[in-house]
Amino acid sequence: MEPVVIRLENVSKTFKLKENNTDSIRDKIFGLFNNSNLRELKALQNVNLEIRKGEFLGIIGHNGSGKSTLLKIIMGAFPPDKGGVVEVNGKIIRLALGMGFDPNLTARENIYVNGSVLGLTFRKIGGIFDQIIAFAELENFVDTQVKFFSSGMRSRLAFAVAVHAEADIFLMDEFFGGVGDLSFKKKSEEVFQTAVVEGRTIIHVSHQLKTIEKHCDRVLLLDKGQVAGLGTPEEVLPIYREIIRNRQKQKQQT
Repeated sequence: MEPVVIRLENVSKTFKLKENNTDSIRDKIFGLFNNSNLRELKALQNVNLEIRKGEFLGIIGHNGSGKSTLLKIIMGAFPPDKGGVVEVNGKIIRLALGMGFDPNLTARENIYVNGSVLGLTFRKIGGIFDQIIAFAELENFVDTQVKFFSSGMRSRLAFAVAVHAEADIFLMDEFFGGVGDLSFKKKSEEVFQTAVVEGRTIIHVSHQLKTIEKHCDRVLLLDKGQVAGLGTPEEVLPIYREIIRNRQKQKQQT
């Protein structure tokens, strides 16, 4: 059995939000010393989870269910509430298509900027630069500003850079292998499996249930900040679909 690389124990996250907004200077000053107008939002409640090395875990749930908050806690961007334990063993990085892309920069410039965001050194980027351009099929657009690219060209470039990220654990937010036209989708799917997935621990947040079903070993379902399901896609996806059906019925009745 592979070792545990991420462990969450009794992880909760509570945000304090202002109940009433006011533009009054007097109210703002006194508000610094008055917490009575604050309300608590429990974004996560008592999440317990162990993720093993090499596992592909999907996280699903409605908007506002706590998915993004959980990712930020795992990354260390948010601390959990008191009593929560977060242990991460390995280099971790968030992977998203086009993260750090600047439309006013050229493809060449964006490769260096985006690559450095993903943890690559300039020397490493220089060594794989031609591979990235060739894979993205953008040999004739190396020094063209990305703002002039079609959406397909931007996706191909973003994917070609992202698959070279170096980390032990990937947090993937709506990232998927199949981008571009049919021929590129086939090529990117193969690279996605070998370069990204193989040998790495993946945590994948997505609303694309087909992607979750295809790639994930286990799925974590969050609903209103609580764990509503944890198991194989075959076990958890029906629970999620039932939640969706119930909410649709409630909307129709109101």
